[in-house]
Amino acid sequence: MLTFEHQHVAHCSSRAAAHRLAYTQIMRAPLALALVSASWLFGQAGGTEPKPKPTDYPVHAALGDLAIGAEYLVHSIPAGNQTFFAPDYLVIEVAVFPGRSAPVEIGNYTFMLRVNVKKQLIPSEGPGFVAASVKYPDWEQRKNVELRAGMGDAGVVIGRPPVVGRFPDDPRPGQSRLPRSPKAPEPDDRRGIEKEEPESVDEVVAAKALPEGAASTPVSGYLYFRYPGKTKSIKSVELVYEGKAGSVTLKVL
Repeated sequence: MLTFEHQHVAHCSSRAAAHRLAYTQIMRAPLALALVSASWLFGQAGGTEPKPKPTDYPVHAALGDLAIGAEYLVHSIPAGNQTFFAPDYLVIEVAVFPGRSAPVEIGNYTFMLRVNVKKQLIPSEGPGFVAASVKYPDWEQRKNVELRAGMGDAGVVIGRPPVVGRFPDDPRPGQSRLPRSPKAPEPDDRRGIEKEEPESVDEVVAAKALPEGAASTPVSGYLYFRYPGKTKSIKSVELVYEGKAGSVTLKVL
């Protein structure tokens, strides 16, 4: 039986963990804020195209007349003929097939992730944070190995993340000492030929995210779970659903 002192310590530990998580999100928020509004606009009717049946997904489960399908994409965010890479996030495509009895409510904590059978569950994060992480490789400090070589004042640095401009006329990229990337020669005059512009990471991350709200018909989309650890250290990944119908766990890895 837990004593009052044990309960107090456990309560304080939980609160401390919650404060650390909140502090981390607050510190990261300013860099993602510029992308949040765009993500909200792009993501209103977002998602991917659901496959015909839950059994069409590598992993699937049923909870009453509710069915769920899932596919583990590791760090990849596929979008048509292009794919983005989110090194700080684990990406899972989730499909929800509601039953006839009632719509399924999908919210921030409907799906959580458990890595390596740990008790702590990882919540999904909004597209704004994910897009900022992909678009600005230097927005968070990561461990990198830099190699320097040269003579005198001239030299080359290998391994440093590129500096990306975060607003128009941002001087930071020009202040980098990295050599300029080689540019391909200008193409021939192709005026009058329509060219489909690729979607930006902001648009893709938001548009492909699993839609939130009440779903009465099948819906699918990507969920993004922050995991900056090394992929090779991951031994198992479990997607945990928690809703009115109950809870179910899908082992995606």
